Amino acid sequence: MVSASELNVVRASDRCRSCSPNSRTPRLGPSRLSSSRRSRSHSSPWYRRKLLLALIALLSSLFIVNWFMILRLQHQHHPPNPKLRSSLSPSLQGTWKKLGNRKKSEKGNYARMLALAAHALAENKREPKDLWQEPFVPASAWTPCAHHRNWAPNEGNNGYILVTANGGINQQRVAVCNAVVVARLLNSTLVIPKFMYSSVWRDVSQFSDIYQEEHFINYLTPDIRIVKELPMELQSLDLEAIGSVVTDVDMGKEAKPSFYLKHILPIILKNRVVHFVGFGNRLAFDPIPFELQRLRCRCNFHALQFVPRIQETGALLLKRLRDHSGLIGPLDRYLVGPFAESVKDKSGNNVKKASKYLALHLRFEIDMVAHSLCEFGGGEEERKELEAYREIHFPALSQLKKTTTLPSPSELRSEGLCPLTPEEAILMLAALGFNRKTHIFVAGSNLYGGRSRLVALTSLYPRLVTKENLLSSAELEPFANYSSQLAALDFIGCTASDAFSMTDSGSQLSSLVSGYRIYYGGGRMPTIRPNKRRLASIFMKNSTIEWRIFEQRVRKAVRQTKHVQTRPKARSIYRYPRCKECMCRTD
Repeated sequence: MVSASELNVVRASDRCRSCSPNSRTPRLGPSRLSSSRRSRSHSSPWYRRKLLLALIALLSSLFIVNWFMILRLQHQHHPPNPKLRSSLSPSLQGTWKKLGNRKKSEKGNYARMLALAAHALAENKREPKDLWQEPFVPASAWTPCAHHRNWAPNEGNNGYILVTANGGINQQRVAVCNAVVVARLLNSTLVIPKFMYSSVWRDVSQFSDIYQEEHFINYLTPDIRIVKELPMELQSLDLEAIGSVVTDVDMGKEAKPSFYLKHILPIILKNRVVHFVGFGNRLAFDPIPFELQRLRCRCNFHALQFVPRIQETGALLLKRLRDHSGLIGPLDRYLVGPFAESVKDKSGNNVKKASKYLALHLRFEIDMVAHSLCEFGGGEEERKELEAYREIHFPALSQLKKTTTLPSPSELRSEGLCPLTPEEAILMLAALGFNRKTHIFVAGSNLYGGRSRLVALTSLYPRLVTKENLLSSAELEPFANYSSQLAALDFIGCTASDAFSMTDSGSQLSSLVSGYRIYYGGGRMPTIRPNKRRLASIFMKNSTIEWRIFEQRVRKAVRQTKHVQTRPKARSIYRYPRCKECMCRTD
């Protein structure tokens, strides 16, 4: 590969040859001077030998330099063509230089692909027509109808149900709605759920810190009875001593209604109270009676509304994400309630065109990275760090890893079981055709590896922002040290976006966001759901694959997931609300 400076040397040598004694440049006629030069050059064998040796030396040096440059491309992933590099803007040339200087072992080994993506984005091609769309006709045929009821209120006179939900805000949201269904099933009164403190999330927030308690109680009153605390005569009971505490160990995941009727109802009838501790995914999605399934949807999409201070800050976030356009998005009122009006332009000026934005949920926090058992290019230092984290936060997984032969990191990756890295996520977006000027909101910005992992993203997409960029420290201060409340702001930013891209299908936030967009989106809120197994096979060729081929394969892999899908049997109603229990077809 010849650099620009080497090309100048060749051109200079060409110019020298054109004025050499052996040139065939046309002349007006012979002269005594030219005649003497010819005679001198042809009569001097040593001169011809010296010229030949010089040419051989020049060609040899060019060959050696070319060979050296090719080696550098292979090992440091420099740009494949010097002309290509010179065609970039100065800022992109600087980005390319930084990427080329990174060590191969650092953060995903994608320096070469990032350089190719930078060049592709610099060409400023037109975006694919369907990039910001989903199949409108089949998607718009589904409309929300979980608010319809077809039963009498439940008195809840069998006893009381306490729930202390574990996990982060999204796992807790699912646990709350599952508890609502169990309360109706067992004709019991639900006490406002408690949230368990987690060493991972380190948040002491409770239900009323995140959701509007009165709205939750009032909205579900036609379905179940809800109270804020146990009656005084039950508060003094030692629930564990009387056998009223049920942990996740005591019941399997996704237990069927028959389990609750057979094993839990007798406890309530005997002791008047049962306390579920953990309650993570402890209610099956099938088989569930129609009205109970609809109640699940009613809880998630209608009964749970964020408290005013989260809604107000969420509305401010949306206003800035849209560059103060003054337009209200189709989901704003469901997400931020009356504060959606604050998004409007109150100056009386003409409302300008809204700035479209893409939301990207990077589920790449250390808990996800450690729990995946995958490797991400950090070598021995990374392995030790993640193992130490597992021993503290996931001791059962750490012990299993020591006593059982588990799939290797490469096997996990080939099966699509590893979360996409920030570099892989941004390469996917570039391959899909999102142009360099795309406004991108990144949720889950507390990335493993620190803020430096956002460098690859911002170098390709300079309009990439997080809530920390858009909101001042004073505006974020009320939510400091409350990860669940901060996650609620991410939920609002992602759900209201013009397009949403998940990077891990197992993420609860991504599942809840995509389901919310389906339920209220009217067929106009596209979600990118990458098939990680297909993408893994593509990324494995990152050191050799051409950008054009990479682009084609990524688009094909994502396009295959971009269809209107009804809820598969036994799958989450929160993620796939297109079913007769939650939504109604209008066609």
